[in-house]
Amino acid sequence: MERNIHVEVDVPAVMRDGTTLRATIYRPAEGRWPVLLMRSPYGKDIPRADVLIDLDPVRTAQQGYVVILQDVRGRFASEGEWDINNLAHEHLDSEDTVKWAASLPFSNGQVGMYGISYFGFTQLAALFQRPLGLKAAAPSKTWFEITDGFLFRGGALELGFLSYWRLPLWFDTFERNYRKHGDAQRFAAQVQRLSTDIDRLSDGVTSLPLKDYAPFAPEERGGFLLDVLRHGPRWEALQQLSPRHRLQEVTVPTLHIAGWYDIFLQGTLDNFTFLRMHGSTEEARQARLIVGPWTHLDSSSVQGDRNFGLAANADLMGQQLRWFDRLLKGAEMPNEAPVKLFVMGANVWRDEQEWPLARAIETRFYLHSNGHANTLHGDGTLNTALPEDEEPDSYSYDPRDPVPTCGGPLLMGPDWRCGPIDQRPLERRDDVLVYSTAPLEEDVEVTGPIKVTLWAASSARDTDFVARLVDVFPDGTAYPLTDGIIRARYRHPGQEPSLIEPGKLYQYEIDLWATSNLFKRGHRIRLDITSSSFPRWDRNPNTGHEFGADAELLTAHQTILHDHEHPSFVVLPIIPQA
Repeated sequence: MERNIHVEVDVPAVMRDGTTLRATIYRPAEGRWPVLLMRSPYGKDIPRADVLIDLDPVRTAQQGYVVILQDVRGRFASEGEWDINNLAHEHLDSEDTVKWAASLPFSNGQVGMYGISYFGFTQLAALFQRPLGLKAAAPSKTWFEITDGFLFRGGALELGFLSYWRLPLWFDTFERNYRKHGDAQRFAAQVQRLSTDIDRLSDGVTSLPLKDYAPFAPEERGGFLLDVLRHGPRWEALQQLSPRHRLQEVTVPTLHIAGWYDIFLQGTLDNFTFLRMHGSTEEARQARLIVGPWTHLDSSSVQGDRNFGLAANADLMGQQLRWFDRLLKGAEMPNEAPVKLFVMGANVWRDEQEWPLARAIETRFYLHSNGHANTLHGDGTLNTALPEDEEPDSYSYDPRDPVPTCGGPLLMGPDWRCGPIDQRPLERRDDVLVYSTAPLEEDVEVTGPIKVTLWAASSARDTDFVARLVDVFPDGTAYPLTDGIIRARYRHPGQEPSLIEPGKLYQYEIDLWATSNLFKRGHRIRLDITSSSFPRWDRNPNTGHEFGADAELLTAHQTILHDHEHPSFVVLPIIPQA
């Protein structure tokens, strides 16, 4: 349905404390319509905003919606101060903005919210306040727990993501700092900053001590990245940024969109499953989930080195609009399954009734070797047989030469490609242990959460262990599916950190989050074990010193056990084949 569209720029909305936030509004020229609202810290008028929000505002307005894109407090055209150390303002501002949007003369009083990542967080912030008029939200590709995939993962700093995230945050800070300077001076300063801090991220991440890392300089208002570096994972102080503490207050239906290679995959899954079980109303417990083979900013069929077929090009805009049509316009829609998953390998969509899948059979695949699992040419194997007496494997982790990041669920600078990238260059390193099944005699589908139990000892007082699940093709190409890390001192999540005793054996659990993949006949299932993926996660210096303070790097000698008394294994949720 074609309609003439009016666009209004920098429309003011006054918050309860008098601060003015500004928005761009796209709307049909006549009539009153439901509102779709997105609140962003990255600039409401940035080019290709649709990459981040999945809804083209002009096309959406032509479908009979008022589309409002607002700069959050302290960003771009909006007044005030933005401080991620204290995001209480997002809750109140989101509530006030929804009420304002519902009262506009061209609004019919029905409001929905949408968008991914930080935009998802602002939706949850509004849902917690329960403003009148807010009837639906689509908080997609966003986090559940701030210390699980946003600032930290398994106690390790998400250095690659935070370094990259600094860029969209910095542009607004730069404009504000140089607003009163002449064009020539502003241009020179911008070029200088971009060439020193932004373009050289790939070099700068190696700088030590980490707390002095230049791109986290305190000129960013709030200085929260520098604060994180100086204090590490202060669990209690960071809880205000974790939606999980208030999700039970949500009362309206939500649509959650995730990607198997998204940095916030687990957060999206957790938001969905929590609301299905604990939403405060029947409507909230009708949450829906869509998971495709996507990365954070790309929902196309080609990811990394793989093409998942045209079916993977899901019409996310169409799916969201149909969902909003039902909830905001009362349109009749056929009953749909609450979960829609893309099964990689088979490259098909499948409807499911729950997540995780009730029919999945949790199956242990044990690590085996004769003590020489190093590299893909070693003797490491993986199967369901419980190990007997076996020699442990060992390797040296030198933080001066860490295993580099290569693919996976990343959001980093252009030097690091994300998604399924061949792992063989890493698997040729002696500090990577490789455990593979024999070529499969039949298809094996793995869909659900993946966890690794590892018995390990280290010569260090603190160190890291990384595990990665890989699909190995008949030609040897090794595509990563999902991975995880555990920092030894944070081996008990939520508790006070404690160093390990050198040489002492500990049991570690590494959460690899989740995947859905059909390992085809002739393929092999592989698990890689190492101690770094840098600079995605910061290097553990192995000293046991305070977080971020080290200029010293020590080599850690790691021992991985996999015998009858100390079985190391990965739990795979196997889906029975019809």
